[in-house]
Amino acid sequence: MKRIKVVCAILMALFVGMMLFGVDGHAYIDPSVVTYLIQAIAGVVIAIGAVVGLYWRKAKKKAQEKLGVSETKEMESDEISVNAEVFDEEK
Repeated sequence: MKRIKVVCAILMALFVGMMLFGVDGHAYIDPSVVTYLIQAIAGVVIAIGAVVGLYWRKAKKKAQEKLGVSETKEMESDEISVNAEVFDEEK
């Protein structure tokens, strides 16, 4: 037990010494590394969005099935009806 305390004390002294007398590191970050990092973050965000969208659609479909709601969209026709009386009055 005494040896463990001595080893811990030595390790603590070494750690404190490294923190007190450490040398600052000055590093250069290449612009290509920054663009690669931005691409990686964008890829992760897009992938997470795709997964969330997939599970959202599945959950929505299950909820609609349980509630008995159908997702049918009514389409309007593209036909244009013209009132003949309007054109007769202009002439």
